[in-house]
Amino acid sequence: MDIYNDFAMIYDTFMEDTPYVQWVDFIQSVIKEHGIEPKLICDLGCGTGTMCELFADRGLDVIGIDGSEEMLMIAREKELEAGRGILYLMQDMTEFELYGTVDVIYSSCDSINYLMEEEKVLSMFKWVNNYLEKDGLFIFDVNLPHKYKTLLGDKVFAEQTEEAAYIWENFYDEKQQINEFYVSFFVQDEDGRYDRFEEVHYQKAYSIECIKQIIEKAGLELVAIYDDYTHKSYNEETLRATFVAREKQVDGKVYVD
Repeated sequence: MDIYNDFAMIYDTFMEDTPYVQWVDFIQSVIKEHGIEPKLICDLGCGTGTMCELFADRGLDVIGIDGSEEMLMIAREKELEAGRGILYLMQDMTEFELYGTVDVIYSSCDSINYLMEEEKVLSMFKWVNNYLEKDGLFIFDVNLPHKYKTLLGDKVFAEQTEEAAYIWENFYDEKQQINEFYVSFFVQDEDGRYDRFEEVHYQKAYSIECIKQIIEKAGLELVAIYDDYTHKSYNEETLRATFVAREKQVDGKVYVD
């Protein structure tokens, strides 16, 4: 999923309003509800490591996995400055490898939507099943078709800060459920001039039912689906759904297909 190149260096600038703390609070509340006291957790699609940092600051050991070398370079630079002890690995999250099992695996910020084929999502979920502790949880979010259709659609977005700006041209193919967006960035260099670069991103819209089926095929068991990172149940107006899953259990025993 090496789609972030030049954008990596200004990613945190444009993501500063993202409610990372709310997401971490929600994930921890779900973990607590299930009576888990995690020691080691794994972030799939960790980007520049912001959520990894938040969990590490709360006393957890964290592994961050991402396919973008540029994103991980920034995450590792921040890690060197803070010394939180986070382990970052550059791997494809559809076929990642860990040194052992972990208590919780999570994937946030629509990382799964960047997987353009259901088979890729299934592969990822199977590896999650492989590396989860027996009572562990898999928590992840997915942008739903409703978001691409109503919020993004065929629209243009723009944002500017003191040092950078972007123009986002979005196109959504409802029939194919493919979202395509072209982003032009303008970044100020040391002499005050602006450098321009462009990137093209693609995402796949997955329905609730599709994700349910993939969870089942991967030998996982669906626990709950929420409206974004809240404890409200998802509904027809939900833009981002947050799923909670675990290994399939039968009569109190874990069953792996």
